[in-house]
Amino acid sequence: MDMMELSGQKCSTTAQFHLQIIHSTFSLQVVIKKWSIPCPLPQNAAVEFSQVSNSTEGCKARLFNFSKESAYVIPIMAFSFLCHTSVLPIYCELQSPSKSRMLKVANTGIGLSFLVYLLSALFGYLTFYDHVDSELLQGYSRYLPHDTLITTVKIGILLAVVLTVPLIHFPARKAVTMVFFSHLPFSIIRHILVTLALNTAIVLIAMYVPDIKHLFGVVGSTTSTCLLFVYPGLFYLKLSTEDFVSRQKLGAFLLLVFGLLVGLLSLVLIIYDWAHQ
Repeated sequence: MDMMELSGQKCSTTAQFHLQIIHSTFSLQVVIKKWSIPCPLPQNAAVEFSQVSNSTEGCKARLFNFSKESAYVIPIMAFSFLCHTSVLPIYCELQSPSKSRMLKVANTGIGLSFLVYLLSALFGYLTFYDHVDSELLQGYSRYLPHDTLITTVKIGILLAVVLTVPLIHFPARKAVTMVFFSHLPFSIIRHILVTLALNTAIVLIAMYVPDIKHLFGVVGSTTSTCLLFVYPGLFYLKLSTEDFVSRQKLGAFLLLVFGLLVGLLSLVLIIYDWAHQ
């Protein structure tokens, strides 16, 4: 591994740590602002509210709510826990790298992420109920447009994204280079062109995709389900020498089938939803 790759991995891991802090702050803001927006929601969204306890009239939480939007649930959840590109950089930075220590780091990181997601989703739903936006922060900006805490969180997320995206871009550029140009010597011009092409594609997608849930839904139902369910099960079946009827191989096979079914079904339902909008 050359110095550029090592430096890029270290910076990427540090930036992801800072992004996790911002996400935790956002989760705390969601919990606090639960009691700042009245329920039912007012007709005039562009109005500021004082600290008012939510009215429960007309605002009853439902444990399950199945609709056409349900097709996005599992893909978005899969996308939320997709952290595979960070595993090798974090492993390289461990003081004494080992499988057991890496498992502890992964379990701790995923557990903390789950807690942040759970708090944000729970209190976000208990604030807006059936009117939750795909991008939760937009809902708070609509009903509390001049709130200092929300503005601070928005600035923090903006800075985190601006500083993190170029670093997370590193493995994407590396993958493109290895797939299409691995047989060619390094070229700074090609390096810059690949970087510009990827960034241009990202900006165009961000500008013209009307709702962020569409992007998360497609990526989650394809890439995320493959990385989380299909590939691990497929690799275990390929590499393991155990009998197929063993518990481990049957579990890997069920994981593979689950990933294929969920991914394909979610993608079909998402495309169907697009066609009927």
